[in-house]
Amino acid sequence: MYEQILTLLESKQYTALKELLSKQNEADLAAVFEELPEEKLPLVYRLLPKELAAEVFVNMESDTQEFLIRAFSDRELREVLDELYVDDAVDIIEEMPATVVKRILMHTDPEMRKSINEILQYPEDSAGSLMTTEFVDLKKYMTVEDAFTRIRRTGVDKETIYIGYVTDENRKLLGIVSVKDLLLCEQNVQLSEIMDTNIISTSTLEDKEIVAEKFRKYDLLALPVVDRENRLVGIITIDDAMDVLQDENTEDIEKMAAITPTDKPYLRMSVAETWKKRFPWLLLLMVSATFTGKIIQHFENALQAYVILTSFIPMLMDTGGNCGGQASVTIIRGLSLGDIEFRDTFRVIWKEFRVALLCGVTLAVANFVKLMLIDHVSLTVAGVVCVTMILTIILAKFIGCTLPILAKSLHFDPAVMASPFITTIVDALSLLIYFRVASIMLGI
Repeated sequence: MYEQILTLLESKQYTALKELLSKQNEADLAAVFEELPEEKLPLVYRLLPKELAAEVFVNMESDTQEFLIRAFSDRELREVLDELYVDDAVDIIEEMPATVVKRILMHTDPEMRKSINEILQYPEDSAGSLMTTEFVDLKKYMTVEDAFTRIRRTGVDKETIYIGYVTDENRKLLGIVSVKDLLLCEQNVQLSEIMDTNIISTSTLEDKEIVAEKFRKYDLLALPVVDRENRLVGIITIDDAMDVLQDENTEDIEKMAAITPTDKPYLRMSVAETWKKRFPWLLLLMVSATFTGKIIQHFENALQAYVILTSFIPMLMDTGGNCGGQASVTIIRGLSLGDIEFRDTFRVIWKEFRVALLCGVTLAVANFVKLMLIDHVSLTVAGVVCVTMILTIILAKFIGCTLPILAKSLHFDPAVMASPFITTIVDALSLLIYFRVASIMLGI
């Protein structure tokens, strides 16, 4: 499609280009627009139908949005803003510099500006910052026919019309009713008879990660947001929850790789920005790894007596780090999904101990065969390596499963306690175990 758009653009076939654009999906168009040369972007964007243009705009990266806003006339900017839902407008404003935000707010209508300002007052990671104030509100005394009439009159401006929220005169949430419920009932039935009063909701200050988990757990399309008095103030839709899940997963992956999380896509980050995100963690890990060197220096005399022991250090350290990494990633994932709680600590430790014992014995047996048949070491040296391997794996599994749980209980992100830190700790401890076992079994 990109090549086709460029061809039509260069040949100035604007009618054909407009027809082509109007038939495309907004997400696909946003991806294509990201690739277009900046000088051609405003022209192509102006060919989009008004409603489609707003949907494409929402799906663009913030840098492209900022470029277009600066290129828009006041009338064009007002037309785009008029088509946006409040939560989408808030998302855009949060990414823009102050000068652009000022211009956006200047061209929004008073009602939307009020809603935007209300949402911006909530903490960044809260449910209130995700919600939209555009929802279908109904009354319990309404009939099904009344409900449909209200949906037809107001639904065009709502983000979703599939769920209606029944409130009283003080906006307190009494129940919810779906369009499916309305379609399957007689026209004269009152909503009080069919509404679901077993409501799953969230508070305005609840963490957005917990909100996203509710969508996954209960298979929701929308979630009502209430204040402390159970008054309905907004709703969160599934598309926003999916964005949260994606952001949280990306953040966890970056932390597990010892990288400071960032909102920018990789290709949009400069070399200097990428360096800033990685360098502090690498420095910290490098400094912590010096303990490993100190341990080797301390046992230098033992290594001189049995030089062969040196050749097995990388294998033991790597095996311990890998085992600790396996355990930590499994536990971190369980914590993020809510499958593991702090009260499960001893169950987790007991299970990982048995797994570590099985893995340790299995690997030790395989390694013993290799040591005797390929490396041709003495029986005693083989015993030192194999015993160390079993103990290292048990210790690595213990550290890998307990540190993330401990971090979670202290309100730290468990993802920080992932492979790089686990590996560094296990490396040092595996060396201590190795030389201790060698000193006992070899008498050095």
